[in-house]
Amino acid sequence: MADPSSYRPKPGQIPDSPGVYKFRDEHGRVIYVGKAKSLRQRLANYFQDLAGLHPRTRTMVTTAASVEWTVVTTEVEALQLEYSWIKEFDPRFNVKYRDDKSYPYLAVTLNEEFPRVQVMRGAKKKGVRYFGPYAHAWAIRETVDLMLRVFPVRTCSAGVFKRSAQIGRPCLLGYIGKCSAPCVGRIPAEEHRELAEEFCDFMAGRTGAYLRRLERRMQEAAEEMEYERAARLRDDIGALKRAMEKSAVVLADATDADLIAVAEDELEAAVQIFHVRGGRVRGQRGWVTDKVEAVTTAGLVEHALQQLYGEEQGDAVPKEVLVPALPEPVEPVAQWLSQRRGSQVSLRIPQRGDKKDLMATVGRNAQQALALHKTKRASDLTTRSRALEEIAEALGLDSVPLRIECFDISHLQGEDVVASMVVFEDGLVRKSEYRRFQIKGFEGQDDVRSMHEVIGRRFKRYLQEKQKSGEWTEEPDGATAAPVDGVVTASGEPDPADGRPVDDDGRPKRFAYPPQLVVVDGGAPQVAAARRALDELGIDDVAVCGLAKRLEEVWLPGEDDPVVLPRSSEGLYLLQRVRDEAHRFAITYQRNKRSKRLKSSPLDAVPGLGDTRRQALLKHFGSLKKLRAATVDEICAVPGVGRKTAETVAAALAGAAPSAPAVNTATGEIIEDDGAPPAALSAERGQER
Repeated sequence: MADPSSYRPKPGQIPDSPGVYKFRDEHGRVIYVGKAKSLRQRLANYFQDLAGLHPRTRTMVTTAASVEWTVVTTEVEALQLEYSWIKEFDPRFNVKYRDDKSYPYLAVTLNEEFPRVQVMRGAKKKGVRYFGPYAHAWAIRETVDLMLRVFPVRTCSAGVFKRSAQIGRPCLLGYIGKCSAPCVGRIPAEEHRELAEEFCDFMAGRTGAYLRRLERRMQEAAEEMEYERAARLRDDIGALKRAMEKSAVVLADATDADLIAVAEDELEAAVQIFHVRGGRVRGQRGWVTDKVEAVTTAGLVEHALQQLYGEEQGDAVPKEVLVPALPEPVEPVAQWLSQRRGSQVSLRIPQRGDKKDLMATVGRNAQQALALHKTKRASDLTTRSRALEEIAEALGLDSVPLRIECFDISHLQGEDVVASMVVFEDGLVRKSEYRRFQIKGFEGQDDVRSMHEVIGRRFKRYLQEKQKSGEWTEEPDGATAAPVDGVVTASGEPDPADGRPVDDDGRPKRFAYPPQLVVVDGGAPQVAAARRALDELGIDDVAVCGLAKRLEEVWLPGEDDPVVLPRSSEGLYLLQRVRDEAHRFAITYQRNKRSKRLKSSPLDAVPGLGDTRRQALLKHFGSLKKLRAATVDEICAVPGVGRKTAETVAAALAGAAPSAPAVNTATGEIIEDDGAPPAALSAERGQER
C-alpha cells in the first residue's frame, strides 16, 4: 500500500486550469482517469487525510504510485480527452458499463449498389443507415417481414444475390413478392434504391404522408374499378399499420429524444435508455456498472452520455436528451452533445406531462435490470470480493490476488503442442491480456516440461521489460531476458496500449507487470514445474497453485496433500472459471492451429517436392505470396532445390489461386487462428487434451 504523500505534487506545481489527470500504479499502468474545471482544486481533494476520503477513493490513491495531468483550453476539450483516455487505457477504478450482450440494429446498407435490409450487431459502418437498437432480433425480423410487402427491398446475402444472378432465377422471396428481385433485373438499381430510401423514411417516423398517399391510390384504383390493385393496396396499408402498432406513440409532436434512467445502490448501478424517434419507442438498451469510484447520480449520467454518444455523429444524437440528474457543470456536456450532433441539443430533467411519465417507466426498467443483475453470481461485486478473500485465506496469501493468470497446455497425442494464458482482474476476465504460446522445442505428451517452458518464457519477458523500464539494473540470479518467440495476442495482433509501459516505438509492453497468483491446470507435478521456473528466475513474490480436474483439488508447491475447498465455496467457483477459461482458450487455439496445418497448399501438388524442401522454401521466403513472386533463379538459391524443381514450383504457383493464410517464417506452419477446423477432425477431438 502506497502513501499518497510520497507522490504528491509540490505546492504550486499543479495549474489552476481545466484539464485531465491520470493516476498510475507502481508498474506504470493507468488505474484512474478524471477531468476537472480546476486541476489544482480537484487533485488537492485526493491528497487530504485518508480517513476523510471515500473508501473507494482511498483504495485508489493508495494503489497509485504517481499522478500526471494534461492542460486543455476548455471543459469541452477536457470531456473529450477524458472519454478518449478511458477508452484507450480502460482504467480499473473508473466506472465501466458492462453489458452481457450486443444489441441488434435494423440496418439498410445504402453504401451498396443494391441496398440490403438486415439485422446488424457490433460496430457501425460508414454509409449504413441504422434503426434501433432493439431488445431482440426477432422483433426486427417481424417488422421487416410486414414491411417487405410494401417495400420489397433486397434482404439476401451477397452469396445468394450472386448465385441468383448467375442462374437467372430469383430466390423464394422474389417469387412471393417480398423482394423486387434486382438480382435478375426485374427492377433497375435506381428504382431499388428509391425503395430502400422510402423504407428508411418510414422507419424514421415519416409515416403519415406515405399512408395517406397509399390510401389515395387505393381510392383511385377503386374508382377506376381496378379492384385487385385496390385490394392489394388495402392489404399494404394494413401491413404498415400493424408494423406501426408494434411501437405505439408515447410522445406527441413526433418527438425525437433519448430518455436515460439510473437505478443504483451502494455497490452497483444500472442504466437504461429508451430511444424515441417520431414519438415512438424505436429501441431500448442498458448497462450495469460496479461503482468502483465514489460517483454521484449526476456522474453516472455523465459517464452514460459519454458511453452512448462518444462514437456517434449527426442524427444519431437526438434533439433532446432527458436525464434524471444533470451533470455538474451541465454546460460543457450540453455543448459537447451539440457538437456531436451539429445543432442544438437540449439536455434536461423532465418536469411534467408525458415525458415525465415515460421517464418513470424507464426508471422502472432500470430497477428491474439491477435486480436481475444482482441474481447473477459471477457479476456480483460482493461475491467476487468474497471469492478473492477465500482464495487468499486458503492459499495463505498476504493480500487478495487482484490479478490472476492461469496457464494450460493442449495437444493432440503429443502433436501441435500449445499453451494458453488467461487473465482475471478483480474476479473478471481481461481478454485483452490473453496470450497464446507455441511449444516448438519438442513434441510429446509432456505437460510438465511444457508448463515449465511456458512459465519461464512468460516471466523472462516480464524481467526483460522490467529491465528496459529502468526498474532493474541487473536481473536476479543471472537470468537472461532473451526474446520470446511464438507469443501472440488473442487476436493475433499487438493489442492497443492500455496504460502499461511502452517501448521506444510506442508498442505496449505485453508482460510489464506480474500477477499476484499463477494458477496452472494440473496437480502437484505441474505446480512443481511452475514453481521451479519462477525460482530459476529469482521470482519469489508470485504465488503458485494448481487445480486438478478430477477432484477439483487445489495443490500448492512442496505440499504432499492438496487444499480442499468446500463445493459451495465462491473461491473454488472462481478458480474453476479461471481454469475452464484457460482450457477453452488453449484447445481452441490448438484446433485452429492443427486445422491450418492440415489445409492443402499449392506446393503439395508439385511432383517430386517433399516435406523437407517444402518447409525449406517456406522458411526461406516467409510466405507463399513471396514465394509466388520469386523468380526461378531466386528459388534455385534455396539449398536442395535445383533448376528443374524451381521451374516446376514456379509453374505450379503461377497457375494456383493466391492463398490467404499467413505462414510462420521459422517453421513454415500456418499460424492464423481464425478458421474453424474441418469436419474430418471432429473424430479426433475425443483424444485431445
